[in-house]
Amino acid sequence: MSKHQIHLPFLENLWRLDLQAAYRVSIVDVTYRGDCCPDNRKDFQIRFSNSLKDEGNDNPRCAVLSTIPAGATYSYSCHGMEGRYVTVNIPGTSMVLTLCEVGVYAIFPGNSELLNDLAILSFKNVTQSSTYGLWSAEHAIDFNPGLTKSWSACSSSNVQTNPWWRVDLSYIYRVSRVVITNRLDCCPERINGAEIRIGNSLENNGNNNPICAVISSIPAGVSSTYICNDMEGRYLNLIIPGDSRILTLCEVEVYGEGVIKQGKSSYK
Repeated sequence: MSKHQIHLPFLENLWRLDLQAAYRVSIVDVTYRGDCCPDNRKDFQIRFSNSLKDEGNDNPRCAVLSTIPAGATYSYSCHGMEGRYVTVNIPGTSMVLTLCEVGVYAIFPGNSELLNDLAILSFKNVTQSSTYGLWSAEHAIDFNPGLTKSWSACSSSNVQTNPWWRVDLSYIYRVSRVVITNRLDCCPERINGAEIRIGNSLENNGNNNPICAVISSIPAGVSSTYICNDMEGRYLNLIIPGDSRILTLCEVEVYGEGVIKQGKSSYK
């Protein structure tokens, strides 16, 4: 997958990057310092747009960085938000913003390979083991990470044994990585232990396919990336093994090389 990455260190209560042109931004990586000051790494905001009104602080928001462990790097999905200016700030007075590394991944105009890669989940068939209220399976691929209203932007199962969510990619892809966004408003621990599985079988609703990764934890509102090393498959599942579990997904993104061949279901 092609990408454009910019790394700059900075120290201020506002940080801004001029991309020199408007791009659709897919991912922003942020690395926090490892030596001190944990109280200064709360409520960062990442914003994108073409405006410099109020130094860019009124631009649309990609994510809120609720917390980053010392020395850690977290990925935040911006879902193709378009803009020339990338702004990171902390609202309020007497605040200190410390950023040790910022990586911005943007789509270059005319890069059809990347555009196809980002569109793997567009208009695909999704389902889940059960649905809590209005939290339908489709909300996990609606390009809305649910930072303001989780109930209208995230999927969720009922309380049950082994809850799962599945997308049918229609074709077989080589999947390089999967990005999962956890809900911001509460209960981030619910995602702990979720398995990402990729394959061509629908045995056990696809939950017997090979494992790409096991999610140990994702902080509230954070998008975490899981490397799948070009695993091949038509079906991508997330399942949390165990009793009395709830699977909530605010966004699922799948990145890969493109169609390998027409997908065929397998019931071994």
